[in-house]
Amino acid sequence: MTNGLIDQNLIEKIDAILPQTQCRQCGFSGCKPYASAIVTEQADINQCPPGGSDGIKKIAQLMGIPIKPLNTAFGSTKPKAIALIDENKCIGCTFCLRACPVDAIVGAAKQMHTVIAAECTGCELCIVPCPMDCIEMIPLKNTDNAYDSIEVANKARMRHQSKQQRLLHTDYSDDKTNNNSRHAEKYQDKKTAISQPDQRKKAIIQVAMQRAAAIRNYSQKYQK
Repeated sequence: MTNGLIDQNLIEKIDAILPQTQCRQCGFSGCKPYASAIVTEQADINQCPPGGSDGIKKIAQLMGIPIKPLNTAFGSTKPKAIALIDENKCIGCTFCLRACPVDAIVGAAKQMHTVIAAECTGCELCIVPCPMDCIEMIPLKNTDNAYDSIEVANKARMRHQSKQQRLLHTDYSDDKTNNNSRHAEKYQDKKTAISQPDQRKKAIIQVAMQRAAAIRNYSQKYQK
C-alpha cells in the first residue's frame, strides 16, 4: 500500500501471476482476493500451493521482496488433476455444480452431472459436498495444460468472474423478493416444467449431449 491507498495495479499484476485455480487453499475465496490480501499485508506471498515455488518467486520479484519457501500449512504443490464424476453413482444433487468456481460441471437437478475437462481447474472443491463420494481427481498427462499456462489461467479467471457476477445478480434479485412468494414461484415453475414434457425432453437431451462431448474431450486431450 502507498499512503494508506490500495495499489490496484499491483493487485492485478499479482492476480495475473496466480494460477486461477480458485481453490481457496490460500485461505481466501479466490485468486483475486488472495492477491488483494498480499498487497494489504493480510497474507504472505507463499500461501498458494498450485502456484508453487515458481509463483512465489515471480511475486517476490514483482514486489521486490525476498523469496520464501511454500508454507506447507496451506498444502503442497501437486501435479495438476481434473475432476471426474462416476455417472453411475451420481444422483443429480447439484451440490458439485454450486461448488465449482468456474462452472466446469454440466448437469441438472436429479440428472447425471459431468465435468467439462477442458474447463476444470482441479480445485477439488466439488469433492467434499458430494454425498455419493462419486468424484475423483485424475492427474493430467498432457503437460500443455499445466497451472502455469497463461491461456488456461486467463480462461479460468473469466469463467470465475462470470459465475461471481451471476451469483451476485441472483442474490440481489432474491433480496428484493419475499421468501413466501419466491417459494410459490419455484413451485409454479416446477408444475410448469412437468406440464411441458417437450421442453423437459429437450433439456435432458441437451445435458446428455454436453456430457458426451465432455467425455470425448477428456478422452482425446487428457488420456493420450
